[in-house]
Amino acid sequence: MLKTITTWWKNRQQARREALMFERQVVVSFDDTSLSATFPSGEVQSIAWADVDCIAIETNDSGPWGADVWWILEDAATRVAYPQGATGDSEMLDQFSDRFPGFNNAVVIEAMGCTSNAHFVCWQRGGEA
Repeated sequence: MLKTITTWWKNRQQARREALMFERQVVVSFDDTSLSATFPSGEVQSIAWADVDCIAIETNDSGPWGADVWWILEDAATRVAYPQGATGDSEMLDQFSDRFPGFNNAVVIEAMGCTSNAHFVCWQRGGEA
């Protein structure tokens, strides 16, 4: 029984290391006009700052083994999603607060405490978050 538990635990630790490697391999960058997320597969998602209609956080119940917090930026035709922990992610929160008046940091705090499948709107064009 102990060997089974030990094997299970080692497998879970490896899965988490791989998940963290994925998160760090996603690169989030920005300039004066847009934000981009580049994934290890080479896929690039991009949205112009001026086009953003909604900034949200989606959480899921895959943690701590999977990427369980995702930032979502959307307009009518585009959706950019990247995991918390992506390279460049820490600089983005300041950008959101600076570029989007009324960005709701209290919603960010609420989302970070969530361990289930949920959607949190931090900012929405023309409305309250």
